[in-house]
Amino acid sequence: MLIRKAPDIRPSEITPKDIYLGRRELMTGGIAAAALAMLPADSGWAAALEARKSPFSTDEQQTRRADALSYNNFYEFGSGKDDPAANAGSLTTAPWSVEVGGLVAKPTTYALEDILKFVTLEERIYRLRCVEGWSMVIPWIGFPLADLISRVEPLGSAKYITFETLVRPDEMPGQRGLFQPLDWPYREGLRLDEAKHPLTILAVGMYGETLPNQNGAPLRLVVPWKYGFKSIKSIIRIAFVEEQPPTTWQEMASHEYGFYSNVNPEVDHPRWSQATERRIGEGSGLLAKRRPTLMFNGYGDEVASLYAGLDLRAHY
Repeated sequence: MLIRKAPDIRPSEITPKDIYLGRRELMTGGIAAAALAMLPADSGWAAALEARKSPFSTDEQQTRRADALSYNNFYEFGSGKDDPAANAGSLTTAPWSVEVGGLVAKPTTYALEDILKFVTLEERIYRLRCVEGWSMVIPWIGFPLADLISRVEPLGSAKYITFETLVRPDEMPGQRGLFQPLDWPYREGLRLDEAKHPLTILAVGMYGETLPNQNGAPLRLVVPWKYGFKSIKSIIRIAFVEEQPPTTWQEMASHEYGFYSNVNPEVDHPRWSQATERRIGEGSGLLAKRRPTLMFNGYGDEVASLYAGLDLRAHY
């Protein structure tokens, strides 16, 4: 960890701007811990985050940090699994703001540090399942999305929540060029009851540190019972709406990607069986261990009631 000690820095000298912009000359100890708990990741520099343990965490073996940081999908930086780690260093994540609006009583544009002032960070060790048939176990650090929702007071007409990712082609090489793999900005959405569920979090860190750029810095969604592409990264806009919102992959190929995208071993993707999965770190190629996919990614006891009466084959 690249934390250097500087002499005699008093708490009164540490401003919110210092904290957000990643001031390096913080003294060690309690002052530094408090400040770093509000510090987003920037290019190549991560800070320790303090977070309380959560009863929602799994006790499964965690994926190696190196694997989680080097093997992921983030098309804004390229379509290869190693492209995000190779290219995301150019992304500027401070300052960062999030516009929250739509059908709410208190529309607001928050600086990220202001969001973090009213939440308590937790470590949530969740299973992550990709629609491509691989999975990980990641110790996220974040807070319930419901905490933010309650601050802006959704109107009674709000039934869904929609999210947008940053568009910045000069820093995101996957957004440059004549032929684009996706329509930007990347969009995702949830039903409001899904968004308010206790398992749904906004993450600002992983493995005890601020989020690396390639994993969605400085703020991403994590919905552990859905396929990974629902957990949108680098969020800049959140809106509450009445009608089911369009989402990026559903717009690109509606016969392959549904709005709900709940992990379901009985509903295959046209290119990937969902019956089993390959846990990253448990072998590769023909030697890769396969394990049965769990309905709702193993979170059925907590979330199955959200879909009572819903045909999960039709509403995939």
